[in-house]
Amino acid sequence: MVERRIVIAGTGSGVGKTTLTIGLMSALKKVGLTVQGFKCGPDYIDPSYHSAVTNRVSRNLDSWMLTKDHVLDIFTHGSQGSDISIIEGVMGFFDGKNPETNEGSTAEISMITKSPVLLVVNCESMARSAAAIVKGFQLFAEGTNIVAVIANKVGSEGHFYLVKKAIEQECHVPVIGYLKRELDIEIPERHLGLIPSMERGELDPFFDQLGTLVSETVDIDQLLQLAVAEPLKVSQKSSIFEKKKEHVVKIAVAKDSAFNFYYPENLEIMEAKGIEIVYFSPLADEELPRDVDGLYIGGGFPEEFAHDLASNVKAKRSVKEAIENGLPTLAECGGFMYLTESIETTEKKTYEMVGVIPGSVQMQPKLAALGYREISGQKANFMLENLKARGHEFHYSSFQAVKEDVPYAYETKGMRGVKKEGYLRHNVVAGYTHFHFASCPEMVENWIRKCLENRRNAT
Repeated sequence: MVERRIVIAGTGSGVGKTTLTIGLMSALKKVGLTVQGFKCGPDYIDPSYHSAVTNRVSRNLDSWMLTKDHVLDIFTHGSQGSDISIIEGVMGFFDGKNPETNEGSTAEISMITKSPVLLVVNCESMARSAAAIVKGFQLFAEGTNIVAVIANKVGSEGHFYLVKKAIEQECHVPVIGYLKRELDIEIPERHLGLIPSMERGELDPFFDQLGTLVSETVDIDQLLQLAVAEPLKVSQKSSIFEKKKEHVVKIAVAKDSAFNFYYPENLEIMEAKGIEIVYFSPLADEELPRDVDGLYIGGGFPEEFAHDLASNVKAKRSVKEAIENGLPTLAECGGFMYLTESIETTEKKTYEMVGVIPGSVQMQPKLAALGYREISGQKANFMLENLKARGHEFHYSSFQAVKEDVPYAYETKGMRGVKKEGYLRHNVVAGYTHFHFASCPEMVENWIRKCLENRRNAT
């Protein structure tokens, strides 16, 4: 059976990787292919686009948070049943955890998955110089396989042919298409209202139009030929998706337009280890199911729905009562914000939240934190004590605790050093960090043990 996979890499951020990726996915669907999307790095937004276009759950491939075996496990699991896998890169092709290695970069993912690479180059205001850029990427590191180029932001078809001739002569790879500088189409807002719009199918006309535009200027048949790759050899070690137990405990997961940042693998690892997941919506004022043993509130955009979340008293009361009664809970970023006393928006309006974490959150116009985190559990952290996990932070808010002696949940190590972060209260582990459970599956096992212990104590 022929395997097809290709990495959409860029010379830097903002060169058009996402636009091209979505357009290619739509174009390939138009010719009747089943397409699987992947995203390099810790990103929740771009995979949501992939999922909406392909009607298949897109997955993250991250070679810093996860081992090589786990990356391959996720890739092969996600690719099952597809005709072609499209892996969207992150930042520039060689940008990753630090400037001295390829660790965590799109280049490293391309090498781990042995995938051909399609390099997207911003060709605005240049012609022959584009060949120098491509040549530099070809020669920079061994092991990468740049098989073709897309010229983005060209001024005209004539401009494209100038770029194409220069690159093909000097770099000996085909330039298989282009996107014009003015596409007459704008990518929708990438966060506010994104999820509900997708769920209602409101972005389908955009995807269809973008797919048509890409089909007109990119050689799809040549892309399919270049995407053919050798079958991957996957480790015989057990998969993270292998079901180990029947249901042992039941954990509620908050999932709606305000809380939807979850790695699919996190939920699948939970189920594989014996957790039955039940979903509920705080935004719809749904009460926490009464028969659950634990609670997981992921990230999202609670600040954009602060008025509704504050007004939904039934949901807040049920969550607060359950937590104060000892329900073992993990709250990440947006979920952490929801459990505090209040959220202040950038318009300086304050909305009352659940109130189990003594302190408040203030939104700010500038990014407060961004980057990978190595996480060490603090004492009394029932999930991570004496363990390390990996994850990332990305938020525009800050938390102000009521008291100075904060019971921190964990210690995080990032590019700017080590800091204590999060909050421990009752049986809650909460903070800004998003965890990837595959980096430390033991934390899920510890969560199950705590749920069982709490259930015994309650009877």
